[in-house]
Amino acid sequence: VQLVESGGGLVQPGGSLRLSCAATGFPFSRYGVSWHRQAPGKEREVVATINAFGNNIRYPDSLKGRFTISRDNAKNTVALQMNSLKPDDTAVYYCRVPYLDAWGQGTQVTVSS
Repeated sequence: VQLVESGGGLVQPGGSLRLSCAATGFPFSRYGVSWHRQAPGKEREVVATINAFGNNIRYPDSLKGRFTISRDNAKNTVALQMNSLKPDDTAVYYCRVPYLDAWGQGTQVTVSS
């Protein structure tokens, strides 16, 4: 099982980033996926979840309207579109397959002017 995140970087407040997670080594289309983040000095938190079929999506109330999770089962990828980014969104972002307890290595997102 391997999950590889990409797409992180430095962005100004108000900007957007699209993260991607590429999955290999397991039947990706059978499993739900979640995105998490961990800011310095803070606990890791979930930012979005999507079920195997892509028709059950959840976000914490604080992120609704700014973050969008999606998946492409044909390409074994899951994306996280992040808009109207704020400095508080600065964190390492991870994708996860909860049922397999599999995590990617993370990608750094820094929101700063």
